[in-house]
Amino acid sequence: MSNDLSLPRCGVVLVTASSQIEAQAIARALVQEKLAACVSITAIESVYRWQEQLHQEPEWQLVIKTDLANYAGLEARIQTLHSYAVPEIIALPIVAGAQPYLAWIAEQTQLNSANA
Repeated sequence: MSNDLSLPRCGVVLVTASSQIEAQAIARALVQEKLAACVSITAIESVYRWQEQLHQEPEWQLVIKTDLANYAGLEARIQTLHSYAVPEIIALPIVAGAQPYLAWIAEQTQLNSANA
């Protein structure tokens, strides 16, 4: 893998939402605003501790494909759209991937693009 700092730092950001409607609204906003190239949404069941109580509830998992150079803006936007007091927002780097796909992520998330 190259250490060229000019290359996009593609990654996946994981977010859970309380409903399909909320997940879809977050996904659409992020893609429309070029903070994400693509967002996959899946129904899941989560088990977690919150305020000293054990919970087991359905949630919606967002898998957000993005350039991590945009992470601060992405996180801020998710915070404004999300209903949870403490939403899950976890960024994971993509350490390898098909170059055409990674290039597509980079192209779709260019915030200062001349074509934007």
